[in-house]
Amino acid sequence: MDLFTPVTLGALSLRNRIVMAPMTRSRCGADATPTEVMVDYYRQRASAGLIISEGIAPSADGLGYCRTPGIYSAAQVEAWRAVTDAVHAAGGVMVAQIMHVGRVGNVLNKPVGSETVAPSAIRARGDMYTDQQGMQPFDEPRELTLDEIAAVIEDYRTATANAFAAGFDGVELHGTSGYLPAQFLSTGTNQRTDQYGGSAENRVRFVLEVLNAMASVEGAGRVGMRICPDNPFNDLHDEDPQHTFDCLLPQVKALDLAYLHVIRFPKGRVDNIALGQRYMGDRLIGNESYTFDEAQQAVAGGELAAVSFGRNFIANPDLVERWQQGIALSTFDLATLYTPGAAGYSNYPRASNTQ
Repeated sequence: MDLFTPVTLGALSLRNRIVMAPMTRSRCGADATPTEVMVDYYRQRASAGLIISEGIAPSADGLGYCRTPGIYSAAQVEAWRAVTDAVHAAGGVMVAQIMHVGRVGNVLNKPVGSETVAPSAIRARGDMYTDQQGMQPFDEPRELTLDEIAAVIEDYRTATANAFAAGFDGVELHGTSGYLPAQFLSTGTNQRTDQYGGSAENRVRFVLEVLNAMASVEGAGRVGMRICPDNPFNDLHDEDPQHTFDCLLPQVKALDLAYLHVIRFPKGRVDNIALGQRYMGDRLIGNESYTFDEAQQAVAGGELAAVSFGRNFIANPDLVERWQQGIALSTFDLATLYTPGAAGYSNYPRASNTQ
């Protein structure tokens, strides 16, 4: 067994265990609708066993960064269908990562009439880029009411239904990086006194209700979740992340999801990979700076079912073929990671075009 061996994760059949990790690349139009250049980008990388899309907002309130996509309008669904059709035509499998940023947003990056909301009205320390005024501080969020929490959960369900209507093979809940699900999980961002706050049992409620809503559409076998316990990104802090995730993950395991996507974080207080193995070891996708050899060993030894790669896929649309044939990898241009257009995005050549 190695990275090139097929694997089944829930209802998803992967032709290899090399997963393209979700990466924000900021190539959408102003209305959060995918563009034609995104069709080319994802199609070029369809030899991955699984493509996990960049984070896609389930609502206008869920947007936070400039030029990032949504899946809450008919136009967005239609545009995503062009992407999934292209990936499927190339033999690929693709899931949509549903990402609500919560308090991690700025009004300049959001549609008129949308809001920045969170479990509690606590502004994140830090800044984010806007096309209009450069770096700007995060918005001060408004605390969600109980009725609004129910509406947000319904947004996730609708986004999941829209993802399947757009041709995605599955969906992934983005549960880390300081975004809304992580905000509910963490004591530093969740200071509610109702059934969604206080104890770990209460703080995990939102995530579980979202996962159940997503699974209600086409079954849990087409739903995954991404986590990184103790990740401080976007000013996130939890007093006891080990306890929080020991409360969450047994209930996630009972849902029988397709996979758990875990970012390792050696600087944290939790061994994230060991945590994932404890609860979903046979459906675990590992992430974060794995070398090819290290990933091969993790899969061969049964530590991981698959490994996701982000940076390696940026400049190597034919990453799978390069590793199969022992061809050196190209390096990406840091300056064009988030700039509009094809440059540094869909114009990286395949090895066969450079020899």
